[in-house]
Amino acid sequence: MTDSLIVVGITLTYLAMVLWVGLRARGQQSSSLEGYVAGGRHVGVVILFFILGAEIFSAFAFLGAPGWAYQHGSPAFYILAYLALVPITIWAMGPRVAELGRQKGYLTQGDMIADHYRSKALGILAGTIGVLALVPYLTIQIAGAGLLFQAATDGLIPFWLGALLAFMVVAAYVFCSGLSGIGWTNLVQGIMMIAIAWFLGLAVSQRLYGGVGEMFLQLQQAAPEYLTMPGASGMSWGYFSTAVLVSAFGGAMWPHLFMKFYSADSGRTLRKVSVFYPLYAYLLVPLLFIGFAGVLVFADEPLARSDTVLLRMVMDVANFSPWVIGLMLSGALAAAMSTGANLAHTAAIVLVRDVLGPTVMQRASERTVVSATRWSVVGLSLIAYLFALANPASLVLLLLGAYGLIVQLFPMVIGALFLPRLRRTSVMAGALMGSLAYLLMDFVWSSPLGWHAGVWAMLLNVGVVAAWQGLSRSARQGHPLSSTPSH
Repeated sequence: MTDSLIVVGITLTYLAMVLWVGLRARGQQSSSLEGYVAGGRHVGVVILFFILGAEIFSAFAFLGAPGWAYQHGSPAFYILAYLALVPITIWAMGPRVAELGRQKGYLTQGDMIADHYRSKALGILAGTIGVLALVPYLTIQIAGAGLLFQAATDGLIPFWLGALLAFMVVAAYVFCSGLSGIGWTNLVQGIMMIAIAWFLGLAVSQRLYGGVGEMFLQLQQAAPEYLTMPGASGMSWGYFSTAVLVSAFGGAMWPHLFMKFYSADSGRTLRKVSVFYPLYAYLLVPLLFIGFAGVLVFADEPLARSDTVLLRMVMDVANFSPWVIGLMLSGALAAAMSTGANLAHTAAIVLVRDVLGPTVMQRASERTVVSATRWSVVGLSLIAYLFALANPASLVLLLLGAYGLIVQLFPMVIGALFLPRLRRTSVMAGALMGSLAYLLMDFVWSSPLGWHAGVWAMLLNVGVVAAWQGLSRSARQGHPLSSTPSH
């Protein structure tokens, strides 16, 4: 009991510190819509680096990534493969999105889509898809926080209460401070999670095997299937490759990524961030070490839930002191909460600005919109918390599912940025067909060839867009006197 109290004390102190930093970040600009959403479009390199990093490295990093290394082995490296493509996204799209946002006052992805295609309906569709994909992503963070609290405190703080504590802290500072609170808390939490991840990864390998190299030598001798494709669970190259593609292209479509592009003080800042961004990816390397370390440790009694491998290794196997376990819990919570703050903030803004704004809130004042957005942070976080209590499936699979849905926005976003000849009817039809096909393949049918369902849905999406464009072109050629607009 004494050890558990030490862990709880350290963690509650950490939560209080994060709450204090988040609330202190509130400034005058947080009361305006642009200030609450985009930080007044004055966010610099350092803060933006940690904000964008926190959006990638979440509860998934401390729980899902080591869990996949433990369960599958080498297929877990799909995570590093797709992260290598993220800087390309930031470099190619970021400055263009930031420029358009500054010129035309965009605050959300839906703003850009609706304006470019001159279609409120398309903006509402993009917003709806965004919210539907963001809520499962937010659920991962809340569920991860609950798992961390329950395991690290030996049940002293149960799952429901741990998840609730993390949710309340995040909702409080996002409600009050908006992007400013997210930026400063992400700076603190980002530094903390990187330091703790590397300490744990190296310390666990050293204590159990005498070092990382010796660990992989023993793994090669005892369980070599974990070090080669298709891995221990027979994951095909097809699924591995398509998971990389869906994650890379889907990652470029997340609404919260666009909102952070809008917040940058310049396109040059975004390109600087893209250059340094891979440094943040090193956070995952030591966490994967922990997953591989668990392969031999739990060879005789496999874990019922692979997502708990890091917790079991740190608490039950490596025999760390409660002070170290408390810091581990705080670092893992930093990952979950920093991402959760971004997701709750974005989901609320997208819901109010893109879905409710053009419909039931058309004549609302700016003050009313800001107030509705703040309360939507609380409401959507509560919904995600209730989903988390339903004991969701593997965190990695839940995340891949969210990526498969959000990637269906790819044609309409690329059209708005780089292909102005794409028509609104074609991209809308493509997004609807792709999303429907994805949901059917993910929940009703099995995906052909064992590929990630998001790729098949994306191919259907692009095919529908191309076919619709061709039909529209043929119709215009058959009616030379028509004056159909390009959008």
